[in-house]
Amino acid sequence: MCGRFQQQRPTSELARIFDAEDLTDGPGPRFNIAPTNEASIVVQREERRAIVRYRWGLIPPWSDDPRIASRTFNARAETVAASPMFRDAFRKRRCLVPVDGFYEWLRAGRERTPMAIYDPDGLPLALAGLWTGRQDAESGEWSRTFTVVTTRPNGFMARIHDRMPAIIGPEQWALWLDPSPRDPGELLALLEPREDLALYAHAVLPLVNSVRNDGPDLLLPAEGGAGPLLP
Repeated sequence: MCGRFQQQRPTSELARIFDAEDLTDGPGPRFNIAPTNEASIVVQREERRAIVRYRWGLIPPWSDDPRIASRTFNARAETVAASPMFRDAFRKRRCLVPVDGFYEWLRAGRERTPMAIYDPDGLPLALAGLWTGRQDAESGEWSRTFTVVTTRPNGFMARIHDRMPAIIGPEQWALWLDPSPRDPGELLALLEPREDLALYAHAVLPLVNSVRNDGPDLLLPAEGGAGPLLP
């Protein structure tokens, strides 16, 4: 699964990296983004690619229960094309979720150690995502939400957890974002775990366990903790 991530870069820098228009008023660096929080994502609308801020936890247009977002912050790659919850967004509303790293919890017996996982060169990771919009029947206001697609772990992540976010390489960004009809098999191939992906990880302080905590201290290596884990 993927239940926490960091977005440290300003959205102006994300706009440059993803060749997109910045339509946000970014809140500054975030080190502990959790489901139901807003986050910056990359979407494609016709000819315009944009950085926008949507809420994490997909609420499909047919649902009248916003609480469903606490269960839809991840979509499994193995079922995303057929799931009634996600299949429409998979067909035509795909997005990228740029992160500076994400967290996963390493289990050892009864112990769960939070691990920060990131690109060793400090580059952003583009997580595969889906988005949708929903109009409130009473107020008429629109809310837009997203989910992160997860897949089987690659060799590196298998040492930490049995799932990982699907990570799209730069050469495939345009294909994943393209809202025009695509062959589902072509899209599903992008969600396979990538063995060519360089990742590092290190144990961090338990501060990250609480969604109320934020700030760069969350990335400090835990003394005596696991890691760093290298490819």
